[in-house]
Amino acid sequence: MSLLAAIRGDAAEQALFTRAVAFVRSHGIESDANLGNLLHQPPPNADADVLQRLRYMYESAAWVLLESAIADLPVDLRWLFESGAVTVEQLAVIHQALGVTSAGDLAAAVSDHAIRDLAGVNASVEDAIAAALPDLRRSVPRIALGRAVALAAPILKRLRSTPGVIWASPAGSLRRGEDTIGDIEIVAATANPAEAITGLLELPDVRTVHQSERRLYLLHERVQAGVRLPDPSNAGATLLQATGSRAHLAALREHATTTGWRLTMDGLRSVDGTLRPAATEEEMYAALDLPFIPAEIRSGKDEIQAAKSGALPALLSRADIHGDLHMHTDFSDGRDTVEAMVQACRGLGYKYIAITDHSPHSAASRNLSIESITRQGEEIARLREQHPDIAILHGCEVDILSDGRLDFPDRILERLDIVLASLHERAGQSAEHLLRRYAAAMKHPLVTLITHPTNRQVPYKPGYDLDYDALFEMAVETRTILEIDGSPAHLDLDGALSRRAIAAGAMVAVDSDCHRAELLDMQMELGVTTARRGWVESRHVVNTRPLGEVRALIAAKRKG
Repeated sequence: MSLLAAIRGDAAEQALFTRAVAFVRSHGIESDANLGNLLHQPPPNADADVLQRLRYMYESAAWVLLESAIADLPVDLRWLFESGAVTVEQLAVIHQALGVTSAGDLAAAVSDHAIRDLAGVNASVEDAIAAALPDLRRSVPRIALGRAVALAAPILKRLRSTPGVIWASPAGSLRRGEDTIGDIEIVAATANPAEAITGLLELPDVRTVHQSERRLYLLHERVQAGVRLPDPSNAGATLLQATGSRAHLAALREHATTTGWRLTMDGLRSVDGTLRPAATEEEMYAALDLPFIPAEIRSGKDEIQAAKSGALPALLSRADIHGDLHMHTDFSDGRDTVEAMVQACRGLGYKYIAITDHSPHSAASRNLSIESITRQGEEIARLREQHPDIAILHGCEVDILSDGRLDFPDRILERLDIVLASLHERAGQSAEHLLRRYAAAMKHPLVTLITHPTNRQVPYKPGYDLDYDALFEMAVETRTILEIDGSPAHLDLDGALSRRAIAAGAMVAVDSDCHRAELLDMQMELGVTTARRGWVESRHVVNTRPLGEVRALIAAKRKG
């Protein structure tokens, strides 16, 4: 439907519609572009109400009509038009000539100087796009990593089950494991994109935003998901570009020039412009004389130098995890029983777990009491007999009270296998006072682990503004473990703080902090991803170790 054909449907008053149609016909308007020119320089005797209605239609209809040229583009390109950096006509040329559909594509095209020579476009337009790109990232609403993972899951599942799809992978900030995600980007290598697109369009509750031969953009629960379907022969180049980050790609482009290659939006090109196809990212990095750089650390800071010098970390993997030391049951605010959590963890192949419900003063909906923690211990003893293949530690996530005391007396805590200590509120206290509360808990011989140390709530509440280097030093001195929490609301310590913690020599645990049995795996995966962003290796993580070593760490602190 053209803009002019839409006037009838959007005119609020029939009389105004009749006058608008007469005005358009009297001036021989046959296209949206002609209408725009007329509205820019209207005749001096034009009806003001008609002009106002037509201007409203011209400015807004492109955003509300699915059939219009602008609304048939992904959100990043629509935003670029809204920013004023390009006209409709220029945007159409850029989109059609270069196939760009995202901010990452635009950034790559700017870096390649691929825009300035297009028909109707010039270097000033390219410069305007480059200037607008930083604002684009800040303007696009972002969602928490956990929600993005859940939204991407059915798309990835459908792609991976489609005949002809060799592999399918998340890309962009989702693959890098950032705390919050803009648009969901997915890359799937296939020689038959039509079949993959057909399968995706059969998913429930999705709406098509943009479709071309090898790209599909969908709206799923009001979040845009872009799927790229490159030919397998060069799919590695597509995945590399779509994963980013922009800073990493810029650093990689700079490095490529030192090896005789040029990294473009299409992949690696030789000096004479010949494309070197790459089926995998490993091939891309190998051609640049670099080892594969994991997506989670592609920040553009020091990862390329580390790769060149052979100093990349052997990052923690999901398979390294032997047990989960933080989870909740229906004895506090968890949904499921102790037995349900144990059964789920057995299914995940864990060798040990810790049941760690909340103490009495927690703000959770339900909490342990002295009576119920005793009953819970009896239930755990029964389950140990039934399931000798998994060690079940009885623990507690005990609150650190406002004066630094713990929320259960020592006579209760010393009966437990493991004690986790947490701050859940500020109590109106300064950062210095909060740090003193942490110090008091860490010095307590029964406290094994500090959970989610910043106590942030992604994406709504930032964490405590503490001297974290002092916190890490205290953890080392007291032999207290710090947690990397996989709950989507926490992801805490985050990647940057995790890296600082291990650099200080602190021990960390990666836990799920899970409250529902079916989420145990996903939340542990999120914890591992967050740890990887902090350059954390298996050797830094206590729950990659055998149970005997974990018990020895607990016992050593209690004795000391």
